[in-house]
Amino acid sequence: MAKLIPGWLKPPSVPADGVMSLADHLRELRYRLVFAMVAITVGTIASLVFHETLLAFLLRPWEQAQEILTDIKPNLEVTAVLSGVTAPLILILMVSALGGLVLTSPIWLYQVWAYIAPALLAKEKKYAIIFLLAAVPMFLGGMTMGYFILPSAIAIMMAFTTDVIAIQNLLPLNDFLVLMMQLMLVFGAGFLLPVIVVTLNFVGVVSGQALKGARRYVLFGCAVFGAAATPGGDPFSMLALAVPMMVLFLIAEAICHWNDRRRAKRQSKELERA
Repeated sequence: MAKLIPGWLKPPSVPADGVMSLADHLRELRYRLVFAMVAITVGTIASLVFHETLLAFLLRPWEQAQEILTDIKPNLEVTAVLSGVTAPLILILMVSALGGLVLTSPIWLYQVWAYIAPALLAKEKKYAIIFLLAAVPMFLGGMTMGYFILPSAIAIMMAFTTDVIAIQNLLPLNDFLVLMMQLMLVFGAGFLLPVIVVTLNFVGVVSGQALKGARRYVLFGCAVFGAAATPGGDPFSMLALAVPMMVLFLIAEAICHWNDRRRAKRQSKELERA
């Protein structure tokens, strides 16, 4: 496998102490990014085979939003359209790209870990499997939540259409899918916060006491992130992202405090034995 990698792309050898120069860090980052992009590209190509099934799945929130709008504003007309000669092809590629991103999430999430791993000691690298076992479900869980709140978010935004004059809303499907992909990816990234916090604690980078001191700033940051990152801009989407992130951070902080106490007891026993 190593022989297939061009010399310019090969990652640098990692010293025993894990200390790397800036140039080596950049080479390592380039290798991880290229590896992740190749994996996502392969996943996208594989997803092209099932693009019709994926498209039907991704358009289900739009159908649900229409059902909600029918109950709220029966006279409101909303039509999904495609505009442009290349729009159908772009639609298929977008759907396949999202499928490839989800399909290869274990691979590119591992690349995130592998980029951090050289700075860790050998005994700390055992947490790689723990990171993956937690990060993949949390990322997919966040994307799933974004998928399920999308119908309500769409209905809320479209319900602001005025009744003063007759208006027919034309919603480009490509724009809808961009909004959907952004929302799902933002939720997926937001749900990775507790995994990253707990992982940093387990490898000894962050303590539970430090998290306690930074709690108010982190919670405020979750609110800001929820307001800035949700593409719809509606309060419902913002709260749906910010509140779970706050709760997950508090859970992560509690796990970190427990791990700190466990580590302190173990170190105390080792000192007694010595």
